[in-house]
Amino acid sequence: MKTLLAVLVAVVTLAWGYDVALSSTPPGAHPLWIVRQEALYLSGLLSIALMSLAMLLATRPAWLEGPLCGMDRVYRAHKWAGILAVAFAAMHWLIELSGDLLKAAIGRAGRLPKVKYQGLLEVLRDLAKDMGEWAIYAVLLMLAITLWQRFPYRRWRLVHRAMPVLYLMLALHTALLAPPDYWTQPVGVLLAALLAAGIYGAARSLAGLIGRERTVRGEIIQVERPATDVLSLRCRLDAGWHGHRAGQFAFVTFDEREGAHPFTIASADRGDRVIRLAIKALGDYTAGLGSELHPGQPLRVEGPYGRFQLSRCDPRSRQIWIAGGIGITPFLAWLEALQDAPATAPAAELHYCTRDRDSDAFVTRLQELCARLPAVHLQVHDRRRGDALAAWNPGDARGAEVWFCGPAGLARTIRKILPHRLRFHQEAFAMR
Repeated sequence: MKTLLAVLVAVVTLAWGYDVALSSTPPGAHPLWIVRQEALYLSGLLSIALMSLAMLLATRPAWLEGPLCGMDRVYRAHKWAGILAVAFAAMHWLIELSGDLLKAAIGRAGRLPKVKYQGLLEVLRDLAKDMGEWAIYAVLLMLAITLWQRFPYRRWRLVHRAMPVLYLMLALHTALLAPPDYWTQPVGVLLAALLAAGIYGAARSLAGLIGRERTVRGEIIQVERPATDVLSLRCRLDAGWHGHRAGQFAFVTFDEREGAHPFTIASADRGDRVIRLAIKALGDYTAGLGSELHPGQPLRVEGPYGRFQLSRCDPRSRQIWIAGGIGITPFLAWLEALQDAPATAPAAELHYCTRDRDSDAFVTRLQELCARLPAVHLQVHDRRRGDALAAWNPGDARGAEVWFCGPAGLARTIRKILPHRLRFHQEAFAMR
């Protein structure tokens, strides 16, 4: 993710720098006015480039799962591209406002001459300038709402759906206000490609096409409550479902008003189009599902997605599998997938962290599955009994491969315990 964002920023900056190197300075122009103008252009380019990337990634392109190591990483890149885009948009706006400060400090002398436009083009440019200003205010507000985690998800989703419209406003602003000489330089080619990618993403979003080709309908066939805060669902999907790999997740829609939420598929694929979901009450939405869902209820499932897959484990390395709470779900799918061929199971240590093993909904199931897999050693860490993972001694873990799914705080604890130079695979999905 960091590499993708850094490469995009570097490429845009280089293209901008190439144009600056070829540009000639108007006679009598003051250096501060020149710096202001080029900073205005660069901040605008970086903002629209990152926003275009965010719009493209919002389409959930499955072909990027390989390069970015999973749809969770795609969404994280989408989130940070959006945050950086808004930051550069704010910088662009502040640089635009700095004109009055420069006038007060050094006067109007040395200002760069403005290109004169006439007719319809002048009207469109004035409109694009106003639209860009309105859109910047809107995206700043949207960023504040996104970062405010207590803002209700359903309302945030409705607000977020305005983003494609705001992007199209900013794309028009960029296309009409970019310097004319850009379109004969590499920066113009790059800008056109980025705008095309962003407009494609915005159009798919507005048309409701995101994920449609990977979406099937189905129904709930069983609802269970293995614990007071855990809901277990068995769902049968339509013929369009082509199966999943153990450890993958899907976007599931129970209520069109609420929209899709990601849930790990907590079962192995048996070829019967039946999947199991384990949902823990972590918020208002998931806490209320138990009273709303019932057998026979229709649902939509989009996927599968994700690279947290058993098939990607390296059997030559020491395998350390660690789960916290509901993060055990991909490992349940792994263990189920190995039941038909126990001899193929890699030698692995499975560490499951729970608050209270006596009331935990998954401990018994884990013990049953691991009992048939001699190569997998299960260790349950019960925090109530003082057996926290922080006290675990991993021994010589150099060269180990760690697969982790659970809370971010637990991940930080594990990274302190284990050596830095190892392969650490972590599901890092977040909707906002």
